[in-house]
Amino acid sequence: MSTARAGGTGVRDVLTAAGVRHGLRRWMYRGGRPNGIARALNRLDARVLSSGRLPVQRAAALEVPGRRTGEVVPVPVVIADHDGERYLVAMLGERTNWVRNVRAAGGTAVLHRGTRTPVRLVEVPVAERAPIIKRYLDLAPGARAHIRVDRRAPVAAFEPIAAEHPVFRVEPLPAE
Repeated sequence: MSTARAGGTGVRDVLTAAGVRHGLRRWMYRGGRPNGIARALNRLDARVLSSGRLPVQRAAALEVPGRRTGEVVPVPVVIADHDGERYLVAMLGERTNWVRNVRAAGGTAVLHRGTRTPVRLVEVPVAERAPIIKRYLDLAPGARAHIRVDRRAPVAAFEPIAAEHPVFRVEPLPAE
């Protein structure tokens, strides 16, 4: 079995269906930013996820106002569970628009999957991120092309990359 990851491309990786999907995901997010095709697919995914009609329990559309325009652009996210808490992980890292928007909004956001649930997203300190990122990779196959540690690696292998991938704990907002 090849050990090539997001940073490398082994011959075996390229010649398998999984390798083709991995390469396609890397191409769609070259430079850590979605290209036009990825943006269109993300909009479609967010619309489908927000409808609540899919039996996908770990996915939702994240809605947060844009830091420049104030316009809400739904983004599909995978909600990782770890030690009884729920988390969002930025697979593309610090430059991800939704991360910048969440920070600008003071963590206030909405998770939409059938119904809109107002939440507060609290950034997790770097020292606590590794096991959450590992769990996230178990749940989000599409993210594996963007996080350069194999999902089967021990938690310690995630510590060097933890600062590269913001993680937010999902906290429900009290009803008003």
